[in-house]
Amino acid sequence: MISSRAVPRAFLSLFLAASLVSCAVPEPAAPSASAPADTAFPVTIEHKFGSTTIETRPARVVTVGWNDQDFALALGVVPVSTRAWFDAYATFPWVKKALGGQELSTFSAELNFEAIIKQRPDVIIAIYETINKETYEKLSQIAPTVIQSDAYADEQTPWDVQTITTGKALGKAAAAQALVDKVNAKITEAKRAHPEFAGKVLVVDFGPENGQHWLIPARDPRRALFDALGFAAQSEANEISEERLDLIDRDVLFVNGSTKEKMLASPVFSRLKVVESDRTIYTDFSTPLGGALSYSGPDALLYALDVLVPQLANAADMDPSTPVKDLSAIT
Repeated sequence: MISSRAVPRAFLSLFLAASLVSCAVPEPAAPSASAPADTAFPVTIEHKFGSTTIETRPARVVTVGWNDQDFALALGVVPVSTRAWFDAYATFPWVKKALGGQELSTFSAELNFEAIIKQRPDVIIAIYETINKETYEKLSQIAPTVIQSDAYADEQTPWDVQTITTGKALGKAAAAQALVDKVNAKITEAKRAHPEFAGKVLVVDFGPENGQHWLIPARDPRRALFDALGFAAQSEANEISEERLDLIDRDVLFVNGSTKEKMLASPVFSRLKVVESDRTIYTDFSTPLGGALSYSGPDALLYALDVLVPQLANAADMDPSTPVKDLSAIT
């Protein structure tokens, strides 16, 4: 389950924004920030409201962005408190490994200043969140607060830049760069192994429910991994009804937010060629894959690549005899 308050804010409100993989070409983007071999404190991080200086290496970290905890955990830092989003988050494979048996404390899905104050944080990470100046100033009165650069729209910082920024704030710059390099190497390896991905149009149908479907545009965080692997996006990017499902009938379809069983209950959907020819991949938000694509930290992306690439290959070869596994049934 996902926090019911968080879904519309963190999923649907992202629809009009752009750019996780910030270049139009499919090659994985290198982070624009440079990562030194070690982080020497104090460090200063520039952002959309100026800059934040962190005087010493933080021991107590609070994350308030929707996915910021995923980046801290990948860097070996367990936050003392995090924003509540996916109820099952702590059970996801890469998260369990990072926690090593520790508990992950959360406050509410809404920003709770009192709960944050009680944690006595040394730093607050709020990169993947829509922060206005008033909220930033309130958080900054509690502890140095790291937010997004003005180079990106709210909640649209590319994963590699978010990794490097988080690493700098936590004194883990070298580890952050190593993680970025590891993910990019795995993406490059997958692209070389599967040249058939290049140029095929993959549609991401995001959160389909009540007969409505969201088509995710190129350079949007929710399809960035597919773009990086070489797939092309459809030209349409909007909410559509079942009457216009012809718009998703392309080379490959990825349904994120519903089960195969629920989707096939629609006669219109089930008659699409991309469905009939077994070129459709399904996952639900409650699955680890759905969580990995939503949190998109380095370890989550590595997990997603392991799960996704074989099924993308089975779908993109355009051969119905190579079955596509139902990923919405994997918990």
